Amino acid sequence: MPKLTVLPHPEICPAGAVIDDAPVGASICRVLLDHDIDIDHACELSCACTTCHVIVRQGFSSLEDATDSEEDLLDKAWGLTSTSRLSCQALIADADLTVEIPKYTINHAKEDH
Repeated sequence: MPKLTVLPHPEICPAGAVIDDAPVGASICRVLLDHDIDIDHACELSCACTTCHVIVRQGFSSLEDATDSEEDLLDKAWGLTSTSRLSCQALIADADLTVEIPKYTINHAKEDH
């Protein structure tokens, strides 16, 4: 199984994390949540918001291309880069990934999950 590395985020994952057993075919968001990394996911993983936006710093080319719906939503994400993805839509392939969770989201009413 590929390794998923999460770069440090001051609130969500201050020390960063390494997940050695990320299952192929699972979304990045689901794997993060399953490992107690509480990334925002206001639409419950349905590709209807941008709160689970991540920047893929390593392994981007291993991911399938984003759908048109995902691309349209990403245009609204804070801190968009050429390697941005919605973590609820980016499915882990067979390569190791390194992701950065942006400092901000457009989720104005953050809720506890």
